[in-house]
Amino acid sequence: LQDEETRKDYDYMLDHPEEYYRHYYHYYSRRLAPKVDVRIVILVTVCAISVFQFFSWWSSYNEAINYLATVPKYRIQATEIARQQGLLNKSKEKGKNRRSKEEIREEEEEIIKDIIKTKIDIKGGYQKPKIYDILLFQILLAPFYLCKYLVWYCWWIYCFTIKGQEYGVEEKLYIIRRYMKMSQSQFDSLEDHQKEIFLERQLWIRENYEVYKREQEEELKKKMAMDPRWKRYRRWMKNEGPGRLTFIDD
Repeated sequence: LQDEETRKDYDYMLDHPEEYYRHYYHYYSRRLAPKVDVRIVILVTVCAISVFQFFSWWSSYNEAINYLATVPKYRIQATEIARQQGLLNKSKEKGKNRRSKEEIREEEEEIIKDIIKTKIDIKGGYQKPKIYDILLFQILLAPFYLCKYLVWYCWWIYCFTIKGQEYGVEEKLYIIRRYMKMSQSQFDSLEDHQKEIFLERQLWIRENYEVYKREQEEELKKKMAMDPRWKRYRRWMKNEGPGRLTFIDD
């Protein structure tokens, strides 16, 4: 009875002994209530998610590097760069420093992968992870991002709405990305010639984008109509279909 709330419950029980189940509820709700601070639980959960994110992104990034190391185009270029830098000549050591063919092959593979990491800028979901992208830092930097966005938004309104300035290349690409409902990483993963086509067709203008969107939808329908797998799927839906019901008696 040292706790004030517990003393109140006790006094209430003495004044109302007939409320039997209510007394038991309050007693066990206080006894079984978690003693850990909710803030600590949230912090530990966020940290755990952040660690999982970081290592998951590193795994995806390493998978992309391992795949690129098997592509002849990139492998040949990386091997040529390694030879020019004299990194592959170390494998021809003799005497006590001589190593097995397996060790030499593994070392050459690592050299090629390191060159691919430095020479190729992987974008999108397989890009090199950055610690500022994990959930913990995103939460901590949220006020900064919010202030940055408000400053940018005020600048946008002032320049292009009030003063009526013409859009630059970056502004045009931003509007196109918003029309396409793509994230920044998704848009960055597009090839440069695709972005040039967007600019040539002036897709930052809403009417032009709607025309482009309809063209892409029509082209997709034609490709699906000519795809053998899609044809088989349509035949299956027409002849059988999922869970088709009939009234034919067996």
